[in-house]
Amino acid sequence: MPDISITTVLLLCLAAAVAGWVDAVVGGGGLLLLPALIMGLPGNMASTFALGTNKAVAIVGTTGAAVTYVRKAPIDVKIAVRIGLAALAGSTTGAFFAAGISNEVMRPMIMVVLVGVGAFVIFRPDFGTAPGLGPATRQRVVAAIALAGVGIGLYDGLFGPGTGTFLVLALSAILHFDMVTASATAKIVNVCTNAGALAMFAYQGYVLWQLGVLMAAFNLAGAMVGARTALKKGSGFVRVVLLVVVFAMVAKLAYDQWVK
Repeated sequence: MPDISITTVLLLCLAAAVAGWVDAVVGGGGLLLLPALIMGLPGNMASTFALGTNKAVAIVGTTGAAVTYVRKAPIDVKIAVRIGLAALAGSTTGAFFAAGISNEVMRPMIMVVLVGVGAFVIFRPDFGTAPGLGPATRQRVVAAIALAGVGIGLYDGLFGPGTGTFLVLALSAILHFDMVTASATAKIVNVCTNAGALAMFAYQGYVLWQLGVLMAAFNLAGAMVGARTALKKGSGFVRVVLLVVVFAMVAKLAYDQWVK
């Protein structure tokens, strides 16, 4: 592990716990965890170590949340795995082309999308709060595999922040899932994408395993609490957290684009 002060390690563990909670409820925990790692690691280390260690931490919390949801939420694991495999293929393709995409171009585009998403959720108060409409049709499952799987997976490989949030929204819109079921399904999809990314970073030697294991324990604790909170509070609570996370992401992207 690199030379990091005890105070910094404790702050990173706290960030991991909070990120785990946010990610389990509605996605977007990486928006907190990845910047924390970038700031906490020594300045002479490549940012790729932050990316690799982030995946090692996130996959543990995401898996814990997914297990909790599968045991207690009405979720179709087969559909979730199909979308997850499609997302894995999409993220791999996105990562291949990521070097040619300018963040200065991508950030404003994503901000516009997020503002639109936030406005949609605000002006459609029933979105994601009504019970599901029963088993998803074949056509909707295919659409979810194409858009939520390949499409959002491609975005995850190209850019990344907010992937879990976009998954929750897409699954609610396409499959008519309530927000709790959408969050549960999104966790399984995230496990698939995180596993592929972690395997690649580990192969390239960009994972700080000692720090990652320590932070992962806190991330798992936060994720387990977050999943139970979402199950207990219901879709209305998840909707509120979703709006907070969406506009926090807009603020973070705007800061990175025009202030930083």
